[in-house]
Amino acid sequence: MRSFGARDIAVDLGTANTLVYVRGRGIVLDQPSVVALDVTTGTPLAVGHDAKRMAGRTPAHIQVIRPLKDGVIADFDVCEKMLRYFIEQVSGSRWAKPRMVICVPSGITGVEQRAVQEAAEYAGARKPAFIIEEPMAAAIGAGLPVQSPHGSMIVDVGGGTTEVAVISLGGMVAAQSARVGGDVLDDSITQYVKKEYGVALGDSTAEEVKVALGSAWPLADEMYAEIRGRDLVTGLPKTVTVGSVEIREALEEPISSIIDAIKSTLDRTPPELAADIMGEGIVLAGGGALLRGLDQRLANETGMPIRIATDPLYAVARGSGQALEEFEVLRGVLFSSGDQY
Repeated sequence: MRSFGARDIAVDLGTANTLVYVRGRGIVLDQPSVVALDVTTGTPLAVGHDAKRMAGRTPAHIQVIRPLKDGVIADFDVCEKMLRYFIEQVSGSRWAKPRMVICVPSGITGVEQRAVQEAAEYAGARKPAFIIEEPMAAAIGAGLPVQSPHGSMIVDVGGGTTEVAVISLGGMVAAQSARVGGDVLDDSITQYVKKEYGVALGDSTAEEVKVALGSAWPLADEMYAEIRGRDLVTGLPKTVTVGSVEIREALEEPISSIIDAIKSTLDRTPPELAADIMGEGIVLAGGGALLRGLDQRLANETGMPIRIATDPLYAVARGSGQALEEFEVLRGVLFSSGDQY
């Protein structure tokens, strides 16, 4: 029996953002994966954008938590509360039990996968919750021919992980999940500014600097910006001017890790598929694909054509949504809690 008022939904449960796709309606929710909790009672005070605005600005009795780290659940209870809140937002009812497809990184362990499924089921999804691996979802969302015998390569640079996969005949032939993503890039900027200028930055400031100045390849016009933080010597607020060249230097190490993951995946790709990829190129998806010059840097390092998916931020959510729309056709790319693998 179909539960009353339930529509099938697909969730891209990301480290930085959670996106929800409702069958027949498309992507209806895009919120940061952040929850503000009242420490004394354990009740959520705000979820998503409102909670993110509170980060680093809270009194002692409010705690801002990001329940996912490196693409997997770090705080189960908070994650379940957040998912429940998003499901209620989308379905408009507390009692809806929608069929649910949820995304996980490809390098996830069986225990971590189980945690994601249980969180979804406790939050109100109908059993069994279906799992789709992120690179597969990103490839479907980027419009790659995943079911054909033709090789496609996807690089999904998310907030917590970078997923690299070569896909053919509806499965992943070679894949690698590196725990390097937007969070690590932000952290590298924080560490660099601390070391070079003796200034401590907040997480949201580091993210703003990355968006404003971050690049992976020399720019035609290098940019500068003033950033505010706390002077570590005097403890007073301080403003420093930082250029895009310095930020590129700060990001060098994590970007090299992403390149290494791509090279080691190509190294394990059968020659026939490698020839296909050489012709078609590598597709970039995820928020990290928006980093200036990342495509040029990868093209330079791998010697392959690189293209960025349309709306790279939404590729994974679109792909998992398509798996819902064409459930019978794409059933092979999904795992349910009954599957052992």
